[in-house]
This record gives sequence, C-alpha cells and structure tokens, in this order.
Amino acid sequence: MDNRTIFTEARTHNKWTDRPVSEDTLKRLYDLAKMGPTSANCSPGRFVFVRTPEGKEKLRPALSRGNSDKTMAAPVTVIVAYDEAFYDRMPQLFPHTDARPWFTSSPQMAYETAFRNSSLQGGYLIIAARMLGLDTGPMSGFNPKVLDEAFFSGTKWKSNFLVNLGYGDPAGLFPRLPRLEFDEACTLA
Repeated sequence: MDNRTIFTEARTHNKWTDRPVSEDTLKRLYDLAKMGPTSANCSPGRFVFVRTPEGKEKLRPALSRGNSDKTMAAPVTVIVAYDEAFYDRMPQLFPHTDARPWFTSSPQMAYETAFRNSSLQGGYLIIAARMLGLDTGPMSGFNPKVLDEAFFSGTKWKSNFLVNLGYGDPAGLFPRLPRLEFDEACTLA
C-alpha cells in the first residue's frame, strides 16, 4: 500500500458500479477505522451503513438535489455521526482515570470534542476504505435536521457528513481540481 492508493491517485467518485459491498467488508472497514486516534480515546464517531432500498428511501428526503442521484446509486452511504453523550463510554474507553467530568462539565467542550473527533474518525473511515480497495464520495449537501429525525430520533446521535462507498465507475470522475501549495496553506513557526 502506498500513498497513491490513499491520496494521490484516489478520487472522489460520483458514479458507481453495481458491485455490492459485503457486510464482512463493512466490518473490516470499521475495524480499521476505529483504530485511528481520538482525544482521550473518546471515540464519539458513530456510523450508519445505509445499503438497503428502504434505507436509501429514508435518506432521500434529506439529500440536496445535486447529491440525490449519486447517493441513491451508491452501494452504501455511510452516515458519519457523533454521539452527543460519548462521554458515557469513557469508563470503558479511558479506564485509567475518570475522564467523564471533563466533558459533562462543559456542553460546549463536549460538542466540540464530539464533532472534531467524529470528523477525524470519518477521515479514518475514508482512508481505511481506500486501503480495502473501495472508492469513496464524501459530501455535505444534506439537511441534518431531516436526516437526524429520520435516523436518530430519540437518540443522542447527530449527523456530521456522508460518505458514498463502493466500487466507483471512472466514467463519472471529474478532472482533478487544484490544491493549495505549501506556501499558500502553511507557515513555519
């Protein structure tokens, strides 16, 4: 595995083949992604692998018009979410000290920690997917209130972003867009 597989040649896919993604592959994907570091091992990321026609129809009303067709065609759409009460798992995940009060004492800190670290975990999921030979199409472009009501009503889970997942059809690729150079995006201190 080299950087071409994960970064320089990997692309955001918009068209998909009809090749399915097995449940075993999704479990392997999560088993890789869960190993990425999070602050205090808080692991607030939660993942819903939407892959049935019923699940896709439940997702459809939340999608922006530009994301609807490609999402409905993707073999799997991952809802990358976070658990607002992630700190309830701290005794399991960070057992050597009582870290729960670090987050329960400040709702703002809890939110920032959950959102930031679930974003990291979503990034790990994309990298792990590419390592397993899957293609990805991460995106915003959805109504989080509609999605959260459809999938997370009555829970403490909230959506962060979506990732279409499967085996991409290269015919749907756009030309690679430019990236900022080091001096445009970085400073040395």
